[in-house]
Amino acid sequence: MKTRLFTSESVTEGHPDKVCDLIADGILDAALAADPYSRVAAEVCTTTDFLMVFGEMTTAADIDVESIARRTALSIGYDDRAKGLDASSCRLEVRLDRQSPDISNSVTRSLESREGGGRGAEELGAGDQGMMFGFACTETPELMPLTAVLSHRLTARLAQVRRSGLLPYLRPDGKAQVTVEYEGYKPLRVRTAVLSAQHDESVTNDRLAADLKKHVADYVLGEYADDGTEYLINPSGRFVIGGPEGDSGVTGRKIVVDTYGGVIPHGGGAFSGKDPTKVDRSASYYARYVCKNMVAAGAAERLELQVAYAIGKANPVSLAVNSFGTGRVSDDRLLAVIEKLFDFRPGAIISELDLRRPIYTATTNYGHFGKPGLPWEATDRTEDILKLL
Repeated sequence: MKTRLFTSESVTEGHPDKVCDLIADGILDAALAADPYSRVAAEVCTTTDFLMVFGEMTTAADIDVESIARRTALSIGYDDRAKGLDASSCRLEVRLDRQSPDISNSVTRSLESREGGGRGAEELGAGDQGMMFGFACTETPELMPLTAVLSHRLTARLAQVRRSGLLPYLRPDGKAQVTVEYEGYKPLRVRTAVLSAQHDESVTNDRLAADLKKHVADYVLGEYADDGTEYLINPSGRFVIGGPEGDSGVTGRKIVVDTYGGVIPHGGGAFSGKDPTKVDRSASYYARYVCKNMVAAGAAERLELQVAYAIGKANPVSLAVNSFGTGRVSDDRLLAVIEKLFDFRPGAIISELDLRRPIYTATTNYGHFGKPGLPWEATDRTEDILKLL
């Protein structure tokens, strides 16, 4: 069979976009910790010596937004202008308004509730229109695409060797990219691995390449690499200027990194900074939960699910599945099982996954899917699925 190549990327916690994501999720978690019914849509942007927090937030919580923003950036390692940002002294502006009452009313009382007096899960409407996607596959134990898993492991390892002091010359910014050769949907080997790591002036290119190959690439790729694997380490040359000084950052710009590495389509919205009434986030998590349980139950080896909403309406306007020909039964039958077992109304999703909690900073970096301990990663519905199959 002819082989094919596929590539996914990841970025470190110090990438400017991810700095913004983590600050936004830190604000969200602080609000939910004090007021579980907070409505939050926090956005952040950053550039040289500057941070700005803006968006909408309606909450009973008393939150020191500036303190959260500075503390979060400092925790990543941005404590010196030479690294790209000194979060303790940079200029910071906060522009947060209350949520629009028009949006608030449509979420608080769904179209179904307004028309027929619905209660419970029926009462909460979707916070926006849009389409969301979920996915799972048998390529890895996490039921995630291998390219996404390996690229996240590389960037997480970059952060680990920096924080531990093993490679003390590293700075917070960095990226990774992994190309895997496939036969059909079966991964064969890593064809190319790209690592770009910010560093201080003291290290030579040769030492950096040798250290990152030994302590990062070899540590992560292991059996997936072979003698023909190509390694591109800091292919641009020097990477001293990084972080917000090297490139501006904005919340929600790494949406493919956050999901499935480009293996399937991405919906219209980002995740970070949004409370669970925003279906951009909660319905994407739920779609992953559904797909992971279906694949774990053996319903398919590979499953994509699309769900779409209209603002203010509780029930989705459409559901669609694609098993890529790997389904144990037809796609129509798989969809019937999903519709029978899973409730996609926002109120039901929030209740089933217990999403009104400060759990979101744990999702920000290295992908929102495939991590243990997150409620949408549980495979507790497989027996129900098997009974219907």
